[in-house]
Amino acid sequence: MSSDILGKYKSKIADAYDLHRKFVNPQFVRVLEVIGYDRNYCGAEGAYLTDAKGVKVLDFLAGFGVYNIGRNHPYVAEVLHEIIDAKTASLVQMDLGVLSGMLAEKLAALAPGDLEAVFFTNSGTESVEGALKFARQATGRHKVVHCDHGFHGLTLGSLSVNGNKEFRGRNEPLLPDCTPVPFNDLNALERALSGGDVGAFIFETVQGKGVFVPDEGYLQGARDLCDRYGTLMIADEVQCGLGRTGKMFAVDHWGVKPDILVISKALSGGFIPVGAIITTRAIHSKIFDSMERCFAHSNTFGQNDLAMAAGLATIEILEKENLLENATKTGDRIIEGMRKLADKYEMLTEVRGMGLMIGMQFGEPKSLGLKASWKLLHKMNDELFCQMITMPLLEKHNILSQVAGHGLDTVKILPPLMINDDDVDKFLTAMDSVLKEAHKLTGSGWKTVKDLGIRTARTS
Repeated sequence: MSSDILGKYKSKIADAYDLHRKFVNPQFVRVLEVIGYDRNYCGAEGAYLTDAKGVKVLDFLAGFGVYNIGRNHPYVAEVLHEIIDAKTASLVQMDLGVLSGMLAEKLAALAPGDLEAVFFTNSGTESVEGALKFARQATGRHKVVHCDHGFHGLTLGSLSVNGNKEFRGRNEPLLPDCTPVPFNDLNALERALSGGDVGAFIFETVQGKGVFVPDEGYLQGARDLCDRYGTLMIADEVQCGLGRTGKMFAVDHWGVKPDILVISKALSGGFIPVGAIITTRAIHSKIFDSMERCFAHSNTFGQNDLAMAAGLATIEILEKENLLENATKTGDRIIEGMRKLADKYEMLTEVRGMGLMIGMQFGEPKSLGLKASWKLLHKMNDELFCQMITMPLLEKHNILSQVAGHGLDTVKILPPLMINDDDVDKFLTAMDSVLKEAHKLTGSGWKTVKDLGIRTARTS
């Protein structure tokens, strides 16, 4: 039996935006058209996307951190073909899968400390939801402390510990007794935990929205406070884990062991959605504490053989191709190069990050002409300025990037961990050109903002 799905796919490429406008999300179609991101990609390999016109685009988003090993890695594809051809008995439910056991064993070997009990999920937000349940059941406490600006997903429980107002709106009331504290503030954290009634403190080791890195001593201080007040420490490494920061897990930079570690995104290799909650056997056994409670938390697809195989193959590539080392090397080159540009261009005020998780912060200039334009722009819309960077990066230099979050003057990049020196040079050269134009009052960067208004009107 042969399928014509691929043939239909090829014939429908030109109709992609119309299909989404009619059947999926017309507002997202508008956004892409307004910012000039409507490229209609139809192919990808490694660090590059190919649009419908055959133009190669350097992908510095990597699916928001999904493609750590690059797009369409041939080894993962080969492994998945082999598993399909083997006709394995996946998802029997009333039995156990070998591949899920193998991946759990591998993750336990990689995770810090005595984290060795693994529960598989289908996404990052599902991993967070499960971790919150585990903490509540293991401690008998329902209160949770989380960090401002932290992003943990968009399902209802994850939203309750999400520090971004733009996502929480229209969904409240959320879970009760979820308390935000400033990131990197141990005094605020102690005040929140000091009642001895908080079940969990959840944080992103490196915050994705804005790329905020913990201060030296913050994570160890948080670990000490959690131990003092009997609170479980949940590290959300859905985006910053699996090599993104130059270590397998970002907590490894500080030698801190959380009680629960949640991952997803890159574990998939970009092929099959998968996530995992990794915790101690002591915590795990408080949830699954009897035969009657062997399904105290469960899902249908979490241990499917294709996802497990993708996870195993992805970790193998991360290790064999030395991608953690490459993330450190190329990330250091980008950060160093961008800091040199910050010395050259006044609106680029800070470059922060670890490995290939990098944020470029922009701020109000001192020179009078640029200062007036900056203020006018922000009066119109707080999120316009960064489009002066990201839009020409794509339009003129064929590099895909995006703003780090709502209301932030921060551009964020998450390149695949396998980028090379030529890719780094291409990016730094393009940024120099884009920043130069943005610092000219008559430059093309300011024309970009005018074009945004015109495009917005056209799509309405």
